[in-house]
Amino acid sequence: MDPARNIMIDRAPTGPMEEQPIELVERKGTGHPDTICDSIMEAVCLDLCREYRKAFGHICHHNIDKALLVAGRSLPETGGGMVIEPMKIIFGDRATYSCDATLVPVGDIAESAARNWIRKNLRFVDPDAHVIFQNEIKPGSPELTDAFSRPDVVANDTSVGVGYAPLSETERLVLATERHLNSSELKRSFPEIGEDIKIMGYRSGRNLTLTVAAAFVDRYVRHPKMYFERKIELQQELLRFVESENHLLTSVNIDINTLDDPSRGEGGMYLTVLGTSAEGGDGGQVGRGNRVNGLIPFNRPQSTEAAAGKNPVNHVGKIYNILSHEIAARIHRDTPGVREVTVLLCSQIGKPVDRPLIASVQLCLDPGTGVDEARRQARNIIEEELDGIAGFCIRLADGYYPVC
Repeated sequence: MDPARNIMIDRAPTGPMEEQPIELVERKGTGHPDTICDSIMEAVCLDLCREYRKAFGHICHHNIDKALLVAGRSLPETGGGMVIEPMKIIFGDRATYSCDATLVPVGDIAESAARNWIRKNLRFVDPDAHVIFQNEIKPGSPELTDAFSRPDVVANDTSVGVGYAPLSETERLVLATERHLNSSELKRSFPEIGEDIKIMGYRSGRNLTLTVAAAFVDRYVRHPKMYFERKIELQQELLRFVESENHLLTSVNIDINTLDDPSRGEGGMYLTVLGTSAEGGDGGQVGRGNRVNGLIPFNRPQSTEAAAGKNPVNHVGKIYNILSHEIAARIHRDTPGVREVTVLLCSQIGKPVDRPLIASVQLCLDPGTGVDEARRQARNIIEEELDGIAGFCIRLADGYYPVC
């Protein structure tokens, strides 16, 4: 019989997030340079997984969670500006280039995945004209590559994944507002709003302020007066949207592009040619953006691991971070009386991925909830999820779970 797993379940030392006096939550949207890097490298990872399975019947070693987006140069202006220097995407880290005497075109796969993602998600970026691709992905080290040939799947790192459930009201509204701003519905009404969106949610008591950075696409803005008029209309649309989300807040304030200065004319507006600051204002890097639940929740425990691009077979930096959120969501959903839950999974390099060094759970319970029964149910859920980790990893490789 397998030895018992090390699972610890305790009561949370503090109350739920909704009762904390201050909460800060950030979301970097689809066209933010950091999110572009995360999304592209995850797309590369998924395409490599498909190619490896097609060619060899299994996923080979790869960890491509390193990428850099070097901003280009542009000259935005009302009515339409120009890009004068393309941005550059540098692919990095490690992947398997050959197996069983068969070569894998890793660089071609990476570039194709990036081009496809850009065409699908960034309306105004032409990957042929606006982006230079540079492949710096190298073969993996013998020790880490060898881990893929062992009979048992073992962790390739000592790392901690952390997840929680449910989302707080602030977290839910920040996530929903960015998704609304990047929805096809809003783009039909506000075609001038680019994909580069960043939202910071600040809740004080029951009062929420959303600070929104939204890149305007210059070709749709005829003059500065139109820009500021449309910004007011966008603010009204977002206030309407937030109210439709059935929140319990006392007040919601929305500020958009707070660096703007009407007295500076075109220099006082957030204008872009392509709808992303990566064209000339800001670079990007994997791991600097959203956590795997799509948010940067400053009041919550977080992992610094970059999940995007890590392999889904044995890299606990991806597996444990996503699985911890899935476990937390199931405990919250299926265990009566659990108001909020946080899950931490810690691995040891070389040990089986279904046997974490520690699975630590903190439960915030409704008054009157039996602690022992809640612990028992939470433990059973953790055991079931770890027993099914092989199927979970297959779903990771199929792109079932978003990572940013």
